[in-house]
Amino acid sequence: MTAKPWLANYPAGVPHDLGPLEFETIPQMLMAAARKFGDKPAFENFDVTASFAEIDRRSRDFAAYLQSTLGLKKGERVAVMMPNLINYPIALFGILRAGLVVVSVNPLYTARELEHQLKDSGAAAIVIYEGAAHTLQEVIGRTPVKHVIVSAVGDMLGFPKGWIINLVLRHVKKMVPAWSLPGSVRFPAALAAGAGAKLAEPAIGPDDIAFLQYTGGTTGVSKGAMLLHRNVVANCLQIRSYCGSEFREGEEVAIAALPFYHILALVLNCMLGMYRGDRQILVTNPRDIPRFVTILAKSRFSFMVGVNTLYTALLNNPEIRNVDFSNLKMCGGGGAPLQLAVAKRWKELTGHTLLEGYGLTETSGAVSVNPVGIADHTGTTGFPMPSTEVEIRSEDGKALPQGEVGQVCVRGPQVMAGYWQRPDETAKVIGPDGFLATGDMGLITPEGYLKIVDRLKDMILVSGFNVYPNEIEDVLAGHPGVLEAAVIGVPDEQSGEAVKAFVVRRDPALTAESVIAFCKQNMTGYKVPRHVEFRDVLPKSPVGKILRRELRPK
Repeated sequence: MTAKPWLANYPAGVPHDLGPLEFETIPQMLMAAARKFGDKPAFENFDVTASFAEIDRRSRDFAAYLQSTLGLKKGERVAVMMPNLINYPIALFGILRAGLVVVSVNPLYTARELEHQLKDSGAAAIVIYEGAAHTLQEVIGRTPVKHVIVSAVGDMLGFPKGWIINLVLRHVKKMVPAWSLPGSVRFPAALAAGAGAKLAEPAIGPDDIAFLQYTGGTTGVSKGAMLLHRNVVANCLQIRSYCGSEFREGEEVAIAALPFYHILALVLNCMLGMYRGDRQILVTNPRDIPRFVTILAKSRFSFMVGVNTLYTALLNNPEIRNVDFSNLKMCGGGGAPLQLAVAKRWKELTGHTLLEGYGLTETSGAVSVNPVGIADHTGTTGFPMPSTEVEIRSEDGKALPQGEVGQVCVRGPQVMAGYWQRPDETAKVIGPDGFLATGDMGLITPEGYLKIVDRLKDMILVSGFNVYPNEIEDVLAGHPGVLEAAVIGVPDEQSGEAVKAFVVRRDPALTAESVIAFCKQNMTGYKVPRHVEFRDVLPKSPVGKILRRELRPK
């Protein structure tokens, strides 16, 4: 296979290579945006906006608090455990401006998961949403955390709105369990203390660690991917360059529905959106679909990124038909494969193609994406980003010809430095040539598109034939009686493994026989599910990715 078989059909006007980076660090990039866009709205939450200048000022205050009041030194780790609130970018950019490392934490984590991440990262401080403070209370004594800053939904929303929202969440909806963390400081108090403190701008370089993004990776226990400042800056500039002139700086309205602790939203919304001058509407609870649709209806948004299950949930809400899509330019999908049936329904509703992309935590976000303005869903993840090489390799590490399925391997400026304090794990996935072995199976199509077939570990072996769950799930999604489906392999005496489908019904009368018959019409025999189990719900990650591992026999 040639090194870059996609270049013949690469989008016109998009450079193949990024060239020297415009910025060395994330603070440089974000401070440039603050100067350029000033009083324009940067983030909006519960109809309250914060300007670029305000984010710049408040993040400086928070950086000064961390540095002067708490005495944190360059390179120390600070965990952030919040949903999408205006507080989030303030804390995030403040941590980075102080020369510290952001440890992104899911606010829905259990005590066990939180303890592991805080201990593994060596976090000295944490900024935590008060609704998760009770979880921290359980484990803080067994972690290195010395400083706790507690954040509430209403902190940045002003009086009386913020006060009312906090009151309702705490005492009416009972969404803030009782907690006790002696010595903790409220987020507004931290900002006030930092406002009167001096910030000694630390010497931050492109090779300093910006984020520890935790992931299961391709093997073993949850590990912290070390994303350097240059990794994240590069990915932001790669995506901006690839999207070309489709987006107008300082004029776009973006929906930030995926949580910022997830790499996809962190880079595409929080980082790139800030740099591009987007007005970002933060969706604090995207699982509340009726409220989410209401937000969409009044926003006249031009850009949104989601996952397959999120688009499915929106399409299944009848009020989505009342949303004005006339300003829409791009809706992207990632995190999990976009199903053809969902893409078709979205195109029929909005007139716009869902653009599927591919990336990993270990690649600071995007590896590839379909070109903006493409007519139809291609069933692929598009072309690699500028300055990105993709090779499809065999089990013995040899490059495979175009069209053959193998492991997707990636090299580019967005690839992580490695796993935090795990050189052995790093060596398993990053070779001497700099290519990252992703653990995903894929191929390069004749047109040069990257097509992800499935996770290597999810592949099912039926009588010696490779069966990929994504393909079967895509077929099942096309059945009118199926709401959602997931597929795994189960032991079978005759074939080694057999296909088992877990189905959530749209039609209550749907039977296993009709599901199997539908699959027989659309797939060769060995791919057809031998077992069908109906469920009320399927297990999902916080961003909506279906968790096949939770369906496997324990």
